[in-house]
Amino acid sequence: MCGSRPRVLLTPVILLAVLFLSCSGDSPYPADVQSVLDAAGDNRAQLEQVLEKYSEEGDSLKLQAACFLIGNMEGHGYATYDFVDSSENVVIVNALDYPDYDSLLAAVKAIETERGELDYKRHDLLYDSDTITADFLLEQIDYAFRAWREKPWAKTLSPEDFRNYVLPYRGSNEPLEPWREMFWKKYLDLENDMTDPSDPIEAAALINNDIRSWFGFDPRFYFHPTDQGLTEMLDTRLGRCEDMTNITIYAMRANGLAVTSDFTPYWADAGNNHAWNAIVRPDGSVTPFMGAEANPGEYQLANKLAKVYRKTFAKQKDNLAFQENKQEEVPGWLAGKSYIDVTADYVDVCDVTVAFEQTIPDSVNIAYLCVFNSGEWKAIHWGRISDNSAVFTDMGADIAYLPALYLNKEIVPFGTPFILSSECDISHLQADTTARAGVNLLATTHRVQAISTDGVSKAHFETGKDYELFYWEGDWKTLGKTTARKGPLSYPEVPQNGLYWLVAGDSDREERIFTLTDGKQTWW
Repeated sequence: MCGSRPRVLLTPVILLAVLFLSCSGDSPYPADVQSVLDAAGDNRAQLEQVLEKYSEEGDSLKLQAACFLIGNMEGHGYATYDFVDSSENVVIVNALDYPDYDSLLAAVKAIETERGELDYKRHDLLYDSDTITADFLLEQIDYAFRAWREKPWAKTLSPEDFRNYVLPYRGSNEPLEPWREMFWKKYLDLENDMTDPSDPIEAAALINNDIRSWFGFDPRFYFHPTDQGLTEMLDTRLGRCEDMTNITIYAMRANGLAVTSDFTPYWADAGNNHAWNAIVRPDGSVTPFMGAEANPGEYQLANKLAKVYRKTFAKQKDNLAFQENKQEEVPGWLAGKSYIDVTADYVDVCDVTVAFEQTIPDSVNIAYLCVFNSGEWKAIHWGRISDNSAVFTDMGADIAYLPALYLNKEIVPFGTPFILSSECDISHLQADTTARAGVNLLATTHRVQAISTDGVSKAHFETGKDYELFYWEGDWKTLGKTTARKGPLSYPEVPQNGLYWLVAGDSDREERIFTLTDGKQTWW
């Protein structure tokens, strides 16, 4: 599932000189380092103290590492969020005041009944460049190099992977706290417990086995408004996926393992999103796992992937944020500067060309592909528009997509939905309102096909509840409601060759879209 990439073998010193920007030249520092220093205000002295220390010691590798971290520090920080209601008034929800997720969810729904839908709104972002200390940064760099040089499984790690997946000092937007020394000491003699001390996968498994003995997942933390820092995680010993990946990154990077966090912004055949860990082996191959839950080689992702991205510390100049764009606003997470596309490491991919039938507005030069997630079409990749078409690279296959534009800060459908097959063929889903037929439906989402004792396919509906059937024609068009009795739900006069969505009357919109093949539901 996870392929390897070719490597050019250079000595560590030569390659580091290429990978890390040099701290010499006409200016005392390269342009990106100088820019961060100029923006750091009163904290500039802390950053310069690090650069000056390594320069005075004549440690060119650590100096270049410091330049890499400082030069890419822009935008990184500790983000705090509030819950706000539909009027953007702050609502206090303390997730751990509730004994379990169900009671917390019931409380949130009660608040939403009274005050409208709750959502996250960023309260503040404490930038690293304004707050980081010299002592913190020096400890991070020194312990990272110590692990690279001393741990037997790390000695063959390439300088590129060291820079990207061992050296960085944060996992996401959590508060900055020192963690390398703690986890270095905790696993100091780990190699003595190993069958093959040169094997990073064995080392990662042993560390992960320890982490999952004292830290675990708790869905209540979906309503925790910030990423937890180390102190909080050691106290709660619980968290969401982001926390699980972060504490795993701490423990493993502190010991010279090239571990990062990969994520899909939206599942392609289910609601929600997901983040998990991945370890990069010395040969460049990538193995996913779930920190505090499942080891490398044991972990299977639960749903389909349209896109997988990897968090990076370095700015990625190919990202949408750095492209010429006629529009000031872009959808949510796509504005990020520090992630790379690694979909091809996980699934077979296709480049998709979408030719738009409608004329693109002059003010727009970027289009988006969307997947259906939690009742909405959500943008998961972008493409530059040229000659009224756009190419979307490395898309996961066997998935339903919808082209869209971003207009007035909203995703606006702009084309016909289609299925991208595993052979990279495209099948458009244009409902034919002139050809209609009756259909019998068995479920609102994917179910294992089952036969009742009477030999009839089993239906999965709640008796007495209303279900509304929609088909897609520029937006969701209703085909009416039917009240569930025993057996399938029947709908007459359904347009053929379309994309459909069957929704329960009081649902949370997690039902899945489907097509009809010989009258049977195929889920997407």
